[in-house]
Amino acid sequence: MNPTSSSAPPRIVVLGSLNMDLVVRVPHAPAAGETLQGHSIHSIPGGKGGNQAVSCARQGALVSLVGCVGADANGEALRQALQQDGIDTSAVATDASAPTGTALVMVEDTGQNRIVVIAGANARVEIDDVALAARLHGTAFLIAQFETPIAQVARAMTAAHRAGCRVLLNPSPVQPIDDALWPLIDTLVVNEVEAQTLSGRLVESPRDAAMAGESMRARGVARVVVTLGASGAVAVDADGARHHPTLPVETVDTTAAGDTFLGALAVTLASGASLDEGVSLGIRAAALCITQPGAQPSIPLRSAVLRSALPPAWTPL
Repeated sequence: MNPTSSSAPPRIVVLGSLNMDLVVRVPHAPAAGETLQGHSIHSIPGGKGGNQAVSCARQGALVSLVGCVGADANGEALRQALQQDGIDTSAVATDASAPTGTALVMVEDTGQNRIVVIAGANARVEIDDVALAARLHGTAFLIAQFETPIAQVARAMTAAHRAGCRVLLNPSPVQPIDDALWPLIDTLVVNEVEAQTLSGRLVESPRDAAMAGESMRARGVARVVVTLGASGAVAVDADGARHHPTLPVETVDTTAAGDTFLGALAVTLASGASLDEGVSLGIRAAALCITQPGAQPSIPLRSAVLRSALPPAWTPL
């Protein structure tokens, strides 16, 4: 199926973190002991779960988010922001004993970011097996990351497998994956550091990424995508490995680029398109994302992505 064709919107459930990002723009990251005059500070909705849910929604999916916020102003602001994108937040719990998650994001003039995450209520996420099973019925993908407790992610993955729902896992921040969970993963999306940690192989080039992807596929994963920043991405499946170059753009802020890529990839796959079509659209979406500041405000709509330039053709590895 061509990703531009008209069809019923796919349904996607995202299990993940919700953070209020405190974004500080600076000329450069301060050295140890250095006091630096910053440009600006803003509070912007973020968190990998929230970002990926927004990316999926803006790519045309019907999205339900499972997460947890605190009983505070940040939690309410995050919930309202998600609802503005049409995301079902009925499974976002409120925990009065913990603050809403927070991310301290420092963005340099080059667009490079440095992030410190305070989990807060994200650490209190608990899966309701019965409610999740009902939510997963007729759903194309369960998307999860590692910014919520891994035990709860494992429960959700198991529930998805039982429900016949495919799992797309973004194991970030990277932690070991239990042997029993690998075969439950349909699509694994990792960056260079995550690929290197999980495969035990050095990843410094697209060919390295292909070898790492093949080693992870050997553990039971159907498809692996290794994102390489300015070097594009490598897609690995039963047909082998392909390198997808990126699009050259002026970088303003790389925050949420990976989450934007993942959302475009997931919705494209959920619509019946190929892995290569999904990676190509993900690269186009991420390229638009990094030309704008902030996390969720920078995530583009599908219409803008489809109007954007096509990346160079992929090459086999």
